Amino acid sequence: MTEVRVPGSKSVTARALFLAACAGGVTRLIHPLHADDTEAFAAGLAALGYRVDSSGPAWLVTGSPAGPPAAEAEVYCRDAGTAARFLPALAACGRGRFRFDASAQMRRRPVGPLVGALRALGAEVTCEGDEGHLPLTVTADGLAGGHVTLDASVSSQFLTALLMAAPLMRDGLTVTVTGLVSAPYVAMTAEMMRRFGATVRTGYATGGGEVFRVAPGGYTARDFEVEPDASAASYFLAAAALTGHTVTIPGLGSGALQGDVEFARVLERMGARVTPGPGALSVTGTGRLRGVEASMRDISDTMPTLAAIAPFADSPVRITDVGNTRLKECDRLDACAAALRALGVPVATGRDWIEIWPATPKGAVIGCRGDHRIAMSFAVTGLRTPGLTLDDPGCVRKTFPAFHEVLAGLRDAWGLAA
Repeated sequence: MTEVRVPGSKSVTARALFLAACAGGVTRLIHPLHADDTEAFAAGLAALGYRVDSSGPAWLVTGSPAGPPAAEAEVYCRDAGTAARFLPALAACGRGRFRFDASAQMRRRPVGPLVGALRALGAEVTCEGDEGHLPLTVTADGLAGGHVTLDASVSSQFLTALLMAAPLMRDGLTVTVTGLVSAPYVAMTAEMMRRFGATVRTGYATGGGEVFRVAPGGYTARDFEVEPDASAASYFLAAAALTGHTVTIPGLGSGALQGDVEFARVLERMGARVTPGPGALSVTGTGRLRGVEASMRDISDTMPTLAAIAPFADSPVRITDVGNTRLKECDRLDACAAALRALGVPVATGRDWIEIWPATPKGAVIGCRGDHRIAMSFAVTGLRTPGLTLDDPGCVRKTFPAFHEVLAGLRDAWGLAA
């Protein structure tokens, strides 16, 4: 058995930073993720006038229940989708003029549903270039709240942004959702909001669609421990299933907030042994991988992980309901298909699916397209593919700067050829 300690969850860290910024008092975040995305988020809060001390292993955030302390700010979100989609909603609860921009990669990713919802709630939002994309400016005078309808079929982050901001609105907020992907991320958001003192209720509208009701009243500062990143853990769990070894992820127990822990169940369907516990999650490879058909609508960040080990299954692997992955850091369906074809693996794709046939991958250079998840996923393929290299291995710094060192440690522990 090999124990792998993965860094704190990006998703949990970003949400905790937001909630801490809204809470009265000082919040201490224990084991936050130290990586480019979360550092961008913390820097964004600082630009908005919040006091953020990220110099130590635990981060300290001094909150402002009235919204951003600054009356004017320029916020650069780098490549971070959480910063680009969460922070404008926070800014709209303040008073002032706040401009948001990001990298070319992030500028290509949509924020239109959030822009529309903030406008419907009374904020003035101006997109400088393409409508529904960064750069944009929020001119805010607080939000009364009320009711808004939102399409979250492209990303659940739009819904998360509105829900987390809702307790700062005078009347709270009711959101009717007409479409939703990655629902476990929203459940995680609601649970974290409750832990910071908010009241969140869910139900269904008479004509269909999920409804979220958030009461006004703000948040309370607290100590909050960030659990290990389940998406990052998927690479090492897949490595165990692929090579016939055992990996244990401490801190990612049966009470984990993150929906991506369900990736282990996909590996179980493929033949791996999965051992969940209150304080850890273990996967053991059995020497055989079975083909599966898996809807990954709720755990789409792990789609590339499954695609990367799919050629080693004994029958085709078909992954469905992942059309939203075409609008991530890159078009991940296309990037996975291109990488697999470069390795000599037969593959087909559609609007929201990919099918991969059994094959023995041959060495090739993998085009990462600047996407950390493509790089980390196909690094796992490299455990059984001599000659596989990545054209941009450094892009993993977005969420897991030490990834390659940790994977190399596994390779050495298991006696696998480099």
